[in-house]
Amino acid sequence: MDNRQAIGSWLSGPRAAAEEMGVDFGYPGQQLGLPQSGPGSVARFGRRLGAVAIDWIGCQLIAYGLITHGDLAATGNWTLGLFVALTLLTVSTVGFTPGKRILGLRVIAQSGGRLGVLRVLLRTALLVLAIPALIWDRDGRGLHDRLAGAVQVRI
Repeated sequence: MDNRQAIGSWLSGPRAAAEEMGVDFGYPGQQLGLPQSGPGSVARFGRRLGAVAIDWIGCQLIAYGLITHGDLAATGNWTLGLFVALTLLTVSTVGFTPGKRILGLRVIAQSGGRLGVLRVLLRTALLVLAIPALIWDRDGRGLHDRLAGAVQVRI
């Protein structure tokens, strides 16, 4: 291997280099027994981020307009509290938040079915910390979903 190939493999990343050597990673969700596309497939990062943004903005509007009556200093704390309550209540009962429903997503247990309340609590606590949600595995699941035994799928 000459220097250009070595630099090229470094620039393209470890996954590309491994795929060049013949490693087959499959598609996201294959290890979980989920389809490659369509309903039941693993939700992509853009949709998941969009759903969180919709939920956060909704909570922010409620906090700003109905609870703090325009007090910007108090809006942030109320927004976080509303976001936690919204996520806990909706994901543990129907499996999705309003943002996830709008974008066609659902949170299910890795083995299928609904998540229990304790796993939703763990998932929500890790989601609020933000960092676990930004670290994901090759199936596209955030660390918060992986630790809670959850997966976000398209509906």
